[in-house]
Amino acid sequence: MRAREADVEGYVEHGGVKIHYEVHGTGSPTLLLLPTWTLIHRRFWKPQLAYLARHFRVVTYDGPGNGRSARPLDPAAYFHDTQCAYALAVLDATETARACIVSLSKGSYWTLALAAEHPERVLGCVFIAPSLDLADQAGARERGETGTDAPTPTLPPSAVPLGGSDPPRHWAKHDLRYMRDHHEDYLWFFFGQCFPEAHSTKQIEDCVSWGLDTTPDVLAAEQAGEKAPDRSELEQACGRVRCPVLVIHGDHDHVSPLRRAERLAALTRGQLLVLEGGGHLPAARDPVAVNLAIRRFVARLGPAPAGHLRWRRATGRSKRVLYLSSPIGLGHARRDLAIAQELRRHHPDVEVEWLAQHPVTAVLERAGETIHPASRWLANESSHIEAEAGEHDLHCFQALREMDEILVANFMLFDEVTTERDYDLVVGDEAWDVDYFLHENPELKRFAYAWFTDFVGMLPMPGSGRWPPSGSVDADVREALVASDVNAQMIEHIERFPNVRDRAIFVGNPSDVVPLRFGPDLPEIRSWTRAHYDFPGYVTGFDPAHVEDRESLRAELGYAPDEQVCLVTVGGSGVGVDLLRRTIEALPLARRHVPGLRMVVVTGPRIAADQLPRQDGLEVRSFVPELHRHLAACDLAVVQGGLTTCMELTAARRPFVYVPLRHHFEQNHHVRHRLDRYRAGRRLEYAQADPDHLAGLIAREIGREVHYRPVETDGAARAAALLADLL
Repeated sequence: MRAREADVEGYVEHGGVKIHYEVHGTGSPTLLLLPTWTLIHRRFWKPQLAYLARHFRVVTYDGPGNGRSARPLDPAAYFHDTQCAYALAVLDATETARACIVSLSKGSYWTLALAAEHPERVLGCVFIAPSLDLADQAGARERGETGTDAPTPTLPPSAVPLGGSDPPRHWAKHDLRYMRDHHEDYLWFFFGQCFPEAHSTKQIEDCVSWGLDTTPDVLAAEQAGEKAPDRSELEQACGRVRCPVLVIHGDHDHVSPLRRAERLAALTRGQLLVLEGGGHLPAARDPVAVNLAIRRFVARLGPAPAGHLRWRRATGRSKRVLYLSSPIGLGHARRDLAIAQELRRHHPDVEVEWLAQHPVTAVLERAGETIHPASRWLANESSHIEAEAGEHDLHCFQALREMDEILVANFMLFDEVTTERDYDLVVGDEAWDVDYFLHENPELKRFAYAWFTDFVGMLPMPGSGRWPPSGSVDADVREALVASDVNAQMIEHIERFPNVRDRAIFVGNPSDVVPLRFGPDLPEIRSWTRAHYDFPGYVTGFDPAHVEDRESLRAELGYAPDEQVCLVTVGGSGVGVDLLRRTIEALPLARRHVPGLRMVVVTGPRIAADQLPRQDGLEVRSFVPELHRHLAACDLAVVQGGLTTCMELTAARRPFVYVPLRHHFEQNHHVRHRLDRYRAGRRLEYAQADPDHLAGLIAREIGREVHYRPVETDGAARAAALLADLL
């Protein structure tokens, strides 16, 4: 799922070639994000798009040969002047008189030409990793490339898919003949060179997938097109640029040397931002730094912002907390509300604001909490998770990785919120965006920060791997490698920047942490977590004493004393609809074993009740406030494998059947381990959850006496005490 959809899209035609464009946002001025080499399409701007479109009007398009534009094989379609003509045609089609031009790598040629030849259309220029031939190539690339008269290179496959790197001599693969015969291998090699930064597996995968959207024939046509201007012509064009210029370049760029950027900035009298340690595609690898640099530059092109500003002396400010609660399910919302309420016991004057998404906002509104108005700009993580899911199937680790552009967009919003207003404390309950990007950009931390989670460690699941698409490397091997790499980066973040997290709080006890390793040559998860986290015990979000009188509770909720009630729920996301359908199908069979069985299905806020079939003895409800009370009152629950619902049933000592989502590493490893420790629940694989089997299991389990390990009742108070010290 994309972080932002286009407001307007369409096609413009030039020279018989259809070019697809999109327009995002309505602000001023307009930014034109140019395409780059045909090897990738405009999706490479995904880390920038949502953020920039909240402040400016952003136009982007696919160049010929990739994305949603045509793929002509006529070299004339790729001439330098033709590429500039496409940009002007898009400006005309979108009724854009002037724009700030932003380019990456090869797009720098067209940016320079537009600024030099059409100054009336250009407000300013941002060159990212420009490949303009203003200085000689050098380093590994110069040593490795061969001439066109050399024999077709014979080299081993790239080591990048297995987490390795390729030696300089592999630059001999930068040869059209090699690309034709080994297209995918070339992509792995080339983008491995583009990202010399450690832990760039996702960015490389993205670029390889975009490279597979075009063909060697297209690349050959592009190469056969008119050559770019020579160095003398480029220098003359630089001298004609009159608009403001920003040049961004990494000093570890293996594709185009930094001295090209230095020369461009000098010739255009522009500003140079050197990203120390950065490679050739910093817009993808260091999106926060690039986004902030672009916004600062573009803001200087327009008039100064109007209005009044206000500042209050520090001693006169109220204590203020910004709370972020994960929207993937509703369990986080319940525990976070309980913790916030306990925190107010320590600091009655504290102001708590929530930066949150649906369905969490529905819970918060009913509780009378203050939702930050910027919440409406958050890209919805629950929608993304639902889009990634199949039939009771969620490749959880891959879904989190595919959420990268949403996480960037939401962190950029978070950064604005915490820049515009002072907060004493930020609490992130599995706020993956904030935790990751604060460690990548620690200079942006302006507050005490507490991180909550109920699991530690990304774990690979067999059958979940998606790469590489050709099958040249075993997908499960690749998934295990990538999971280990993600864990290694997290460990490095904590060791290098131990003060980013002022508190790291594991919702549970040390024995709830899985006794596995983060990966080969990495620490054991439980021992590492014990050394880096505090443990307040589990946080249920309710007091089990309030539901101990089941007879009165059942009467209050409308359940007769002598009827058997089976409650079915799948949490706050829309992922569990298939389990609901299967359980409903089992109801007629179950009623043969349990006469008068009453089944109550709670769909949650993201599943429409009319999606489900109707049966005798079935009651379908949408979102139910205080669901934990119904769980405590039921005789049996059939649930998904989410931690919160399972632990609420465990605390209430009710029998339940849980069916983990397939390929969901958290539910199949972390949650399962914890429930086994509590001796709670009956685990059922979805593949076995046919109506007959479910009906028999319901008949056997309903009303069964259980002997679970007790769940602590003071977790919220203990967690709040850990936060109170930070205020």
